[in-house]
Amino acid sequence: MDVAAKVTSKGQITLPKSVRDALGVEAGDDIVFRVEEGRAVLARIPDFLDLEGSIAVPAARRNVDWDDVRRLTREQRSRDRR
Repeated sequence: MDVAAKVTSKGQITLPKSVRDALGVEAGDDIVFRVEEGRAVLARIPDFLDLEGSIAVPAARRNVDWDDVRRLTREQRSRDRR
């Protein structure tokens, strides 16, 4: 699908309705722009809470305090750099 939009003097564009509909974009959604080989590719950034359950987590790693996860990750990275 090719759809055109104009850039305003402030550098803004209106995302055409057909594009919003195709991507499932709604007011307040975040969009990411990626420049690849002279083209801008845009995508809707998913709400990370919608990803819950999409990755299998081993039982031993479930219900671990977030501070512990960060501490262990930093320790592992520190060991990997040596």
